[in-house]
Amino acid sequence: MRKVTFGGANSLDNYIARRDDAVDWLMWSDEAYSVMKEYWKTIDTIVMGRKTYEVALKQTKGKRNPYPGMKSYVFSRTLKKSKDKSVEIIQTDAAEFVRDLKAQEGRDICVMGGGLLAKSLFEADLIDEIGFNIHPVLLGQGIPLFHEMNHQINLELIDCKPFKNGCVYVIYRVKH
Repeated sequence: MRKVTFGGANSLDNYIARRDDAVDWLMWSDEAYSVMKEYWKTIDTIVMGRKTYEVALKQTKGKRNPYPGMKSYVFSRTLKKSKDKSVEIIQTDAAEFVRDLKAQEGRDICVMGGGLLAKSLFEADLIDEIGFNIHPVLLGQGIPLFHEMNHQINLELIDCKPFKNGCVYVIYRVKH
């Protein structure tokens, strides 16, 4: 069975972006790049919500899959089709779709960005690990990483790495 990981970068007060989707506060580093380079080798599929997809598309000026070489699925009620053949728009239930993906052959699956998509997958008991690069900044407001859930999610620490720039990378296993 494939592993599903929810990850990314967040502020210490648990925001993934400013209200206008800006991430100008992110502190890129060679250490974070090294961790991500190894992580990308373990996955072949990315799932994300429409908002995350649209923000990522801005980085490529809307021309291609923001995650080349990966099969990407975007959950949306409003988008009908992608211009890129490697991006599939999914309008069915996200939990049901990801449950089916997990059972298929392949490398692991990354849940990119959006806390609303992650909420539905946590509530369906489909996320196996959480990995975040926590940045030493308090944004005070913005787009939240986690949303209120219908039950408690217990975690077990797998790894914790402080970076020279003050960020802390943490990985937790979800206790099922």
